[in-house]
Amino acid sequence: MTIQEIHEKKETIQSWRVVFFMVVTGLIFLVFIARLFFFQIIDGEKYQAQAEENRISEVSVATQRGVIYDRNGIVLAQNTASYNIAITPAGLPDDEAEKQAIYRELSTLTGLPVNKGDIATEPLINCGTNLGISEMIEIGLSYQPYNAVLVQCGVDIELALIIEERAIDMPGVSIETEPMRDYPIGVSASGLIGFLGPIPEAQEDLYVDEGFVANRDKVGYAGIELYFDEELRGVPGKRVVEVDVGGLVTRDIEQQIPPEPGENIVLTIDIRFQEAVYQILKDEIELWNNWLGKHEYTSGVVAAMNPKTGEILAMVNWPTYENNRMASYIPAYYYEQLSVDSTKPLVNHAVASEIPAGSVFKLVTAVGALNEEVITPETIVETPGLLVVEQKFYEGESSNLTIEYVDWNRAGFGSLNIVGGIQNSSNVFFYKVGGGYEDEIPEGLGICRLGEYAKALGYGDYSGIELLEEGDGLIPDPTWKRINQGENWATGDTYLASVGQGYIIVTPLQVLMSASTIANDGKLMQPTLLYQIQDDEGNVVEDFDPKMKWDITDPETPMITKYENPSGIGSCKPLVDEAGNEIKVHVESEYIDVVQQGMRMAVVSGTLEDIFQNSNISAAGKTGTAEYCDDVASSLGKCNYGAWPSHAWTLSYAPYDDPEIAVVAFVYNGTEGSTVAGPIVEKVLNAYFNLKEVDNNLGN
Repeated sequence: MTIQEIHEKKETIQSWRVVFFMVVTGLIFLVFIARLFFFQIIDGEKYQAQAEENRISEVSVATQRGVIYDRNGIVLAQNTASYNIAITPAGLPDDEAEKQAIYRELSTLTGLPVNKGDIATEPLINCGTNLGISEMIEIGLSYQPYNAVLVQCGVDIELALIIEERAIDMPGVSIETEPMRDYPIGVSASGLIGFLGPIPEAQEDLYVDEGFVANRDKVGYAGIELYFDEELRGVPGKRVVEVDVGGLVTRDIEQQIPPEPGENIVLTIDIRFQEAVYQILKDEIELWNNWLGKHEYTSGVVAAMNPKTGEILAMVNWPTYENNRMASYIPAYYYEQLSVDSTKPLVNHAVASEIPAGSVFKLVTAVGALNEEVITPETIVETPGLLVVEQKFYEGESSNLTIEYVDWNRAGFGSLNIVGGIQNSSNVFFYKVGGGYEDEIPEGLGICRLGEYAKALGYGDYSGIELLEEGDGLIPDPTWKRINQGENWATGDTYLASVGQGYIIVTPLQVLMSASTIANDGKLMQPTLLYQIQDDEGNVVEDFDPKMKWDITDPETPMITKYENPSGIGSCKPLVDEAGNEIKVHVESEYIDVVQQGMRMAVVSGTLEDIFQNSNISAAGKTGTAEYCDDVASSLGKCNYGAWPSHAWTLSYAPYDDPEIAVVAFVYNGTEGSTVAGPIVEKVLNAYFNLKEVDNNLGN
């Protein structure tokens, strides 16, 4: 091949390659142009928005939780400074040796390990203990290096000052201050005030939509902190900022929206009285346990209320928990310890415990029997120590099955009228008037009417007090028993219900409401813990206004349903008028007076005589001994037929002629009401009036 032919061949090959190259290049450019057109024209707005979203960030600005006060302005829950050790990964030195030196220095100061966990399996938890310092920073560096990682929270002021002093030699390390809930009063009001915890995972979206931050903000978990959480927590502020790819805030691009502080809650309780009641309850139970030489009486409740206004003056549980131990975080070991405790210290038993009422429920039977004219104030009832009753499940049935019902006084009380029945708390008296007895009381009050009067005095439903833990108790009827027990209502069920036993369960607050209704001449006031709501500057937003739930003596608003079959055989059948409306009646005021007289006589010469004999307080009251068999008693082998263990109740109000306080005391496994619960009530009343005298002398 000649040189000319070689050149001609090269030129041909090169021309083809050039053309091919140009075509491929052109196609590539066309693809780029098409993609650019797609990104910038077709989906331009979408990608512009994504870019803006990456560049612009909304930052939640923490708000300040409201303060909780007692009625005299004493702080019950407030915000104090909590000091957290923070490390900003981007602020650390580049040199690895210098970083490790800082980690070792912090480890020495805090006791935290430099290395501990596995970042491949362990999550980053601010203030967590699952990772060492270096692992926490390594994870933080891989996400947003300009966001501080909290390596330890709630350190004391001394350590915080030391770290701040050394911060110049530890770049990237700082002390962050955040508000922490503080309960300065201590345990006496823990069950009432409650505590805070992290935002629950199930509600996280809801709170985030309102501007809260899941790992930063806390919400109410119990008590007042829970019920008034929305008022207390305030509204977070907002910053709209520009950030770079590392998460560093470069500037604000909109005017900041400042946070709105939470409102303050003022309670009806007087913390001085609350603490006195707590100490009385605790000391009295411990005194009896020491005398017995064993831990027989395990827990108790005291609640006090102004019967004329519904204001809760004190609400105490013992034992309880320390809500200050939950201030920065909820310790798992402590929470577990409280959860497995058989006395259930996390529960506000005053409103949440549903327990047998015992003889304090006889007030219901008394009001109902008088108002339904089962007896009159003058009716004399024979009260032997033992009553033998035929058990019937159907009207007119002759079952030949008899049951013995005994009085707490096995010798009996002889002949009693209603005042004497209340005064001596005779079981047999109330068995007869509640369930009827032969020709002496042909038709007793019956379960249908008994339930009506129980509800009128505050039983069987939620009271509406500002505590979400509240229980509603149970006032049973024949329909309930068929559904839940699978059998008809029996004669014996009514006998037991007439003295607050059987299927009846109540809360201590409901017992207190019943006493307050009688003390207040039939007017049941709405129980409340709220005295005021204030803004963050102390201005009153909402003031206390007493509200009456109902007046059982008001003929204009009768609320007691009449029944055609009071015994409830089959089911309770209301009486109706010609228009098909249920016939309702009110309670005659004179019958409330009679019950008041019986309660007064219980203090003067009845079941509470020994307790109040040296007291100068003009009080009225009622004791209660309630047999029970729950899981705890069963596990201890105490549930022996005919000899069940019993709880102790006592309720009282004073002064008798012009009541301003009603009190209920309940002692778990406290045997007789007058023995253990009675002295508690008497001392609580003394504390109330002594405190009142002090205030009067000081001109308060």
